[in-house]
Amino acid sequence: MPLSTTIVPTPLRVRYAETDAAGIAHHSAYVAWLEMGRVEWLRAHGVSYAALEREGYHLPVVALDIRYVAPARFDDALLIRTGLADARSREARFVYEVVTDAQHPRQLASGSTRHICLLEGRVVRLPEAIRALVEPS
Repeated sequence: MPLSTTIVPTPLRVRYAETDAAGIAHHSAYVAWLEMGRVEWLRAHGVSYAALEREGYHLPVVALDIRYVAPARFDDALLIRTGLADARSREARFVYEVVTDAQHPRQLASGSTRHICLLEGRVVRLPEAIRALVEPS
């Protein structure tokens, strides 16, 4: 269950370059799609990842888990549903669901990423902009 009750859907369409010879989305494309979802989740909560980087912060992925359920194909309309599952002083974990963008969505994949917070290459506390999203007021 996500820590945040807000699930942010990010629409995308499978590009030809993301598919293999059979027209099925390559497994590596999902990693970029999860990143899109994560950046858009932050943006929807008023946090610009680009602004965090300008301040010297980075949130590198230290763990990635993806479960593939069904194939995505060239030109499929998809949604990446993203939520914040956990946030600790120096790390955060996001959860994702890749579904078809249809009246009755079908799950294609689910996954999670874990991130540590770096400031100028050193592990530090999450920036205030992110802590404010999860700490009680």
